This record gives sequence, C-alpha cells and structure tokens, in this order.
Amino acid sequence: MILDLVSLPLLLTLHVGISLIGIISGLIALPAMASGHWVPRTQAVFLVTTLLTSLTGFLFPFHGFTPAIGVGVISTLDLIVAFVALIALDRAGWARATYAVSATVALWLNLFVLVVQAFQKVPALNAFAPTGTEPPFLAAQALLLIAMLVLGAAILRRGQARDARNAASRITA
Repeated sequence: MILDLVSLPLLLTLHVGISLIGIISGLIALPAMASGHWVPRTQAVFLVTTLLTSLTGFLFPFHGFTPAIGVGVISTLDLIVAFVALIALDRAGWARATYAVSATVALWLNLFVLVVQAFQKVPALNAFAPTGTEPPFLAAQALLLIAMLVLGAAILRRGQARDARNAASRITA
C-alpha cells in the first residue's frame, strides 16, 4: 500500500498542497475564460492538480463508503469528461459547453470540500457550525453554489457569443 512508502502526514500535506494549487489555478483560469481569455497553462495546471487531488484522496485509509469517497468518484468522472471535451475543443461544437460545465463542476467540488474542511478545522468557523448542519455552514455552501452557477453561466454565455460571431462570419464570408 502507498502508506508503506509515504507517511500519512506527508500524504496529507501533499494532498492539501495539490488541492490548493488546483483551487488557485481554477480561480484564475475559469474567470479568465468567462471574460473571454484562454490561459492554457493555467487550465492544464487546474485540470491536472484537481485530478491529482481526487486520486490522492483515494490513497487515505478508509473503511467503507464515505462522503469524501463519493465526492472523489464524482470529481474523477467529471474530470474525465473535462479532459475529453478539452481534447475535442477545436473539433466539436459540443466540447466548449461540455468543458465549461465540467470544469466549473470540478472547481465547485474542490471549493465545496475546502468549505467543509474550513468549518471542521478553523476554530472560529467551527464555533459557528460544529456539526456542519448549522445555518452558517449551509449559507456558505449556498453562496458558493450560487457563485459557481454565475461563473458557469458567464463561461457558457461567452462561448455562445463566440459561436454566434463565428457562425455569422462564416455566413458572410
């Protein structure tokens, strides 16, 4: 097992570090995409580190199915869709929207876990929501979801506007 080669604290440090890189790069890449800018290296860092976050999460010792495993499975499947859409981006009309949605979902899942961990580990936040079912926790997650829906909609709107301009230029050419 991997824990025979790497200590649990080291695995945790690597997992958290990779996750934070994925979150930061996603918070750069996706808003840039919403404003019409494609930052390929940042997108690549975001996708790879977000996938590594999910995969390293499976290396922790666990007994049975947990919510963390569920999020990891959903995130991994979502990222597979994002990678396929990214590969097809130049060749298929569906790819841009698929990538926009799957990349936004991937970032949201990473941020969702960040909020959960923050409420569990930061004493000031934990005091407001010690079980993770209290209104402050639910409000934070609701605000996060709304922000991600707005971001995803902005990315989709930008892509649709670009597709309409491209179609119009093909017709007039």
